[in-house]
Amino acid sequence: MEIKEISIDYSVLGSDLKKKFDKLIEWFKIVGGSIVVSFSGGVDSSVVLATAVYAIGRENVVAVTAISPTYLEEDLYWAKEIAKILNVKHILIESDELEDPNFISNPFNRCYYCKKSLSKSLLEIAKKLNAKVIVDGTNASDLNTHRPGYLAFREKGIRSPLAEVGITKDETRLLAKALGLPNWDKPPMACLASRIPYGEIITVEKLKRIAEAEKIVKKLTGVSLVRVRDHGYIARIEVYPNERRKFFNEKVMDSVALELQKLGYRYVTLDLLGYRSGSLDELLPKKIIPT
Repeated sequence: MEIKEISIDYSVLGSDLKKKFDKLIEWFKIVGGSIVVSFSGGVDSSVVLATAVYAIGRENVVAVTAISPTYLEEDLYWAKEIAKILNVKHILIESDELEDPNFISNPFNRCYYCKKSLSKSLLEIAKKLNAKVIVDGTNASDLNTHRPGYLAFREKGIRSPLAEVGITKDETRLLAKALGLPNWDKPPMACLASRIPYGEIITVEKLKRIAEAEKIVKKLTGVSLVRVRDHGYIARIEVYPNERRKFFNEKVMDSVALELQKLGYRYVTLDLLGYRSGSLDELLPKKIIPT
C-alpha cells in the first residue's frame, strides 16, 4: 500500500504536541532542498521520514538504511515497508562496523565508532545526490541517555530535528499514530550489540545466537518485546514488566531453558525487574551518562 498524500489525524495530538509538530514541519521547510534520512525503520526515524515527505515532498527525500549482522531481520523489514508506504527512494548499504577493532572490542562508547562509520557513508551519498542536509531520528528523550553515537553524528554535521524541536520519545509515537504509520506501536528497536556487556568482544556468532534466542523466546511465550542479554554462559532475559507473567508456567520455563541451552547457554534466567532500555549501561560510572 502506498500513501499518495500523507494525511494527519490531529485528533490524537494535544495542543502542545500539535505546536511542536507544526514546528517540525517548519523545520524541514526552512532547511529546504533535498534531504538524506538515516533510516532504521524504527518509530523515530519513520516519523522524521514521513514529516520530511509531508513538508518538502518525497522527490526531495532519500532514506538510507544500513544492513548489518548487528540488526534484526525484522528491523530491515520495517525499513523497507515504511519506505514503500511513503513511496520514497530507499538506499540500502552494507555497514562495516564489525571490521573496526574499536567497535568489536566493545568499549562503553562503541556506538561512537559505529555511527562514525555510518556517517562517512551518509556523507558520500549526500554528496552524490547534492543533498543539503542529513538527518536522523534522535529525539529529545535520547539526549538524557548514554548516546555516544549522537556525538559522532554531530561531529559530521548530521542533525536531529526531533531533538532540536524538543519532541520526546512518547510524543514521537503519538506523531507516528497521527501520521498513520503502521509501526507506531511497535516495541523499541536496538542493535544486537547492546545485548553484550561492555568489554566483551562482539562477534557475528554471538549476534546470531542472540537473535535466534530472542526469536525463540517470542515464539514460546508470546511476549511483544524481548532482550536476551548475553553474559557468556548466562542468558538474562528481559521482557516488559507486564509480560513477565507469561513465563509463570513450568512448561513454558522448561521449553525456554531447553531451547536456549541448545544455543550454548548453560544458565537461562529471567530478569525480575523486566525490560529497561540500555540495562547494561547501569554498570557505567554516573559521570558518563547525562543527567
